[in-house]
Parts: sequence; structure tokens; C-alpha cells
Amino acid sequence: MEMARGTIYRVVFRRRREGRTDYRLRKALISSGSLRLVIRRSIKHIALQLVEAKIEGDRVLCHATTAELKKFGWKGGTGNLPAAYLAGYLLGKRASKKGLKSAIVDLNGYNLAGPNRLYAALKGAIDGGLEVPHDEKVLPEDDRITGEHIAKYADALQKEDQAAYQSRFSKYLEEGVQPENLPEHFKAAKAAIDKEVQ
Repeated sequence: MEMARGTIYRVVFRRRREGRTDYRLRKALISSGSLRLVIRRSIKHIALQLVEAKIEGDRVLCHATTAELKKFGWKGGTGNLPAAYLAGYLLGKRASKKGLKSAIVDLNGYNLAGPNRLYAALKGAIDGGLEVPHDEKVLPEDDRITGEHIAKYADALQKEDQAAYQSRFSKYLEEGVQPENLPEHFKAAKAAIDKEVQ
């Protein structure tokens, strides 16, 4: 790497150097004047925030994470598609309750291909009452949202290899949830969100 020479050299923002923030994209999002639906992921959780840009700094109007789902009876994993959808749905309901109707999505330049957890969270927010411009092609199918794919895999694995089933779904079983019944559990958690956030 070549060293900078001269007195006019300006150090690039640290977040840009590290590739953590695309400032051109951020400027375009903020210039739109719309609220931003910020969706971020970690290995175990999905976090969503509805953010308003202000000169003094961003202001979070409402938020939801997959960690909160336990309050609504969710005993499944918090890093999967159904949990991401439920967190988005919770945020959409909270936003509607506060009279917040629309936003644009801010995914921070994640390199995304096809339906995934972030788009599941987006679908949840839309179903919860938030209007967000999007392409229907990127949203996951309903059977993946409800965890049907997990239930089918668990059912097949249980018949094929009981030890592998016990190992892979140990957290579900510890919580008292049969992974093959995940779609019913999903519906119960969604109904609990509807009942709590009206």
C-alpha cells in the first residue's frame, strides 16, 4: 500500500476503510426524507429499527428483535426464517400502533441473493402493517416463513437417524418444542403478538 504524500491528504472515514458503511447509499437513503426500516443480522438474532434521520443524529422510533419473541411464547430458534418474520411482524404492529405507515428498507449493503432471513423480516414488517417498496420475488415463500421446511427436515431426520435428530434439535427439545410441529408453534406465537400489540 502506497503512503500518502503532501499536506492535502485526507484520511478516509474508518467505517468506509473497513467496508462497514456505504456513504453514497446512506446519503441517498437519508436524502429521501422517508423513515428507514433498518434490518441487521447476527448469527443468533435479527434486529429491526424504524429510524428517522435528524441533523443531530438518527432517532429510533420503534424497534424489535428476535430476542423479544420469548415474551410471546416463541421457543424455537432466534436465528432462523420464522423468527426473523415474527420480529418483523412485531415491528410492523408496533409501528402501526404509533401511526407510522411507511418506510424504505436499509440493509446496509449486505450482499443478498434470493429469499433469506433479512427478507423474511421485511415480509413480517409489511404483513404487520408497514408499507415498504419491495420486489415480491425476494420475499420467502409462506411455507418457509412458517417453518414448514424445518418441520419436514426434522420429521425425515427423526425417522432416519434418531441420534442426529436429538443432536441437531436439542435446543428445541429442551424448550419443549417438537421441531416437526414448528408451523403450529409459529401460528401460536403470531397470534400472541396480535393479541398483545393491538
